[in-house]
Amino acid sequence: MRVLRILLVLLALGFCAWSLVSQWDQTVKAFEQMSVPTLLGSLAAGCAGLWTWMVAWRIFVRGMGSPLPLKAAFRIAAISALGKYVPGKVWALVTQIEMSREHDVPRERSFSATMLAVATSMACGLAVAAATLPLTSPAARERYWWLFLLAPVLLACLHPRIVTWAINLVLRLARREPLERPVGLGVTLHAIAWTIVAWALFGLHIWLLCVAVGGSGGGLPFMATGAYALAFVAGFLVLIAPGGLGAREAAMVLVLTPVLPAGAPAVVAVASRVLLTVADLLGAGVAVAMGRNKTAAPMLVPDRQPTKERP
Repeated sequence: MRVLRILLVLLALGFCAWSLVSQWDQTVKAFEQMSVPTLLGSLAAGCAGLWTWMVAWRIFVRGMGSPLPLKAAFRIAAISALGKYVPGKVWALVTQIEMSREHDVPRERSFSATMLAVATSMACGLAVAAATLPLTSPAARERYWWLFLLAPVLLACLHPRIVTWAINLVLRLARREPLERPVGLGVTLHAIAWTIVAWALFGLHIWLLCVAVGGSGGGLPFMATGAYALAFVAGFLVLIAPGGLGAREAAMVLVLTPVLPAGAPAVVAVASRVLLTVADLLGAGVAVAMGRNKTAAPMLVPDRQPTKERP
């Protein structure tokens, strides 16, 4: 698995390089329109958003009985995030599960926590888009109305009873043991709060880029936050495209076109893609430089062990 992980990271780096090189001319033109402080501020907001997503995932892992040190959680999340640049949606998940095992997190828990974190991110993202875009973006309302309708349904499905039933059903189909410690309502609400903070940070990331290309108005921060949330969800639903490439940019351009000068939405979309790719690469680089934490985290709930019958 370690060899496969290294190969996967190298493959992901190759796709990252291809993504950056293929957009080189557009990136240069986009960055020429923005100041260095703006680009650095947008990059910092993107890095903070990725960090906050990691915190939400760590909350779910802990809530299921496997507390992870912050350093270990960051290393796992940062390195496995490169898997999203490989076509398909399973590579980041597989890497995250296998790296979590090095810290005594059973596969069932890491799988369940990751799926919960993804579901929470998608549900909160749709909720943010549904709260900010229908009244400010007629184009988004007409094209993505069906996604907005999913927001309350997905939020309701995050209730611990529904989540526990769904996860145990998947584990049963995979012939695995059910969760020993279902996630509680307090854990879910805690993770949702951090996830919403992450969407706000990504909104700041887009807003800074919008202002740099001539955007203005009191509603622009809300439009920027909703644009990124909708674009990310749309890109996630495209299973083949690495990192939602193409679909994310199309959705963002559609939403931002009415409020930005001609050509500016495409500039923002390209700049955002490049900056967030750099943020992922920086996070993975820091994680590799930190090295593996040799001390495994204690588990709040141990794995089931066969018990000996007493005479």
